[in-house]
Amino acid sequence: MTDRRMGSWFEDLTVGSTTRHAVTRTVTETDNVLFTTMSMNPQPLHLDAEFAAGTEFERPLVNSLLTLALVVGLSVPELTLGTTVANLGFSSVQFPAPVFAGDTIHVITEVTGARLSSSRPGNGVVEFRHDGYNQRNELVCRAHRAALMRCRPTADEPVKEEVA
Repeated sequence: MTDRRMGSWFEDLTVGSTTRHAVTRTVTETDNVLFTTMSMNPQPLHLDAEFAAGTEFERPLVNSLLTLALVVGLSVPELTLGTTVANLGFSSVQFPAPVFAGDTIHVITEVTGARLSSSRPGNGVVEFRHDGYNQRNELVCRAHRAALMRCRPTADEPVKEEVA
């Protein structure tokens, strides 16, 4: 069995620690159209350039749920890849600036809380604040979320491989 873990164990995620995630992503018009239509969102502000031209933004906005998914997804390699049990939820999400096709998103995450699980031995609950920025360093998304994370296995415990 191969250890596919790249993420961090619960014990590595200390309150106050920050990670500037290595992977960035330029959002394309295709990304936005596919995500918006796959999620059954007919909002013309995301899909209709002529409609969007008549708004204060003058061009289509990237769907905010795509922005959220991207901001959380970019954090996965360093934080949760192979070490998370479950995403527990979001306590707040803000979008202080719009995202447009062609914007490149980078993410910085801070651990804002961590405690051992009272109901699941070998696991801990970690609270993250994910801040997504565009190429001009403007904050475009801030998401607070909690995840159930695996604790570091002991020497006599094999690392469990996740099932896709």
